[in-house]
Amino acid sequence: MGLFDGVFNGEKDTAEVQLTPAEAFACVALVAIAADGYLSEQEGRDMNNMLARMQLFSSFSADVMHRMFDKLLGMLKQEGPSKLISLAKTCLPSDLCETAFAIATDLVLSDGTVTSQEQAFLDDLYRILEIPGDTALQIVQVMTIKNRG
Repeated sequence: MGLFDGVFNGEKDTAEVQLTPAEAFACVALVAIAADGYLSEQEGRDMNNMLARMQLFSSFSADVMHRMFDKLLGMLKQEGPSKLISLAKTCLPSDLCETAFAIATDLVLSDGTVTSQEQAFLDDLYRILEIPGDTALQIVQVMTIKNRG
């Protein structure tokens, strides 16, 4: 550690950052839509629409949602997807892990194609979130059916 690190590197390390359950959930969704290396406006709108329908985000105004995504996007750019998902896992209530995986899967599949990066992301995500393999497979199968049309 250098003498001036505390002065010039005023950003908190992700190990020190705590997210609310809603922010942790949104992290998973954000990393899902960025898993292919590209974040389109349409994917952002799709994510926002999905989350806005959830009880977890029912009290969030459009402005609050926008600020939350700005914060999370900044963290994603600074820390990268792996650190952000690890942080989200520590802050996400266990009863929301399967739901977060389902939303992430739905977002990945919503454009009709799954890149190798997106497939690898989902494969890693179900393990990180400690979702049983058979449950993860069922979620992927249902979301595949949902996104056929």
